[in-house]
Amino acid sequence: MSGGGGTRSGLGWDSHRFKAGRPLILGGVEFEGADLGLDGHSDADVLTHAVMDALLGAAGLDDIGVHFPDTVGAYDGADSIELLREVVATLHARGLALVHVDTTVLMERPKVGPYRAAIRERLASALGLDAASVNVKASTGEGMGFVGRLEGVAALAVATVRAGGT
Repeated sequence: MSGGGGTRSGLGWDSHRFKAGRPLILGGVEFEGADLGLDGHSDADVLTHAVMDALLGAAGLDDIGVHFPDTVGAYDGADSIELLREVVATLHARGLALVHVDTTVLMERPKVGPYRAAIRERLASALGLDAASVNVKASTGEGMGFVGRLEGVAALAVATVRAGGT
């Protein structure tokens, strides 16, 4: 890892507006029966995008827009979990081991609770971590801001990595 060894953390954030006619996918899990999905170049999985940005930040490797630009047609409709696997491989190639990921989804509805365990398992699998090392939380906007007005969804993630292997 350039810039020294040890343990490092990165912060990720993403948001997408709601759009009719698209599936709602968070953490690689489709929310069955959701009225609206999210608008974006890929599958618009804000949670997975936030995790990718957190990992890239911990490694000092810019952000997902640099690695997976929306100007490249190959990423149109891309499965964000597969992109996450690429980010994990990049970190491993640089001698970084993933330690822990903590996330928060900001969304009024539908509720994340019924999907939480599946999201945790899906992210953990893509990250190569035990599910106990991946946390998924949810909060609402309490009627405030774009989340509260049901205009879209946001997600935050913090990733911890350490030098010295995979």
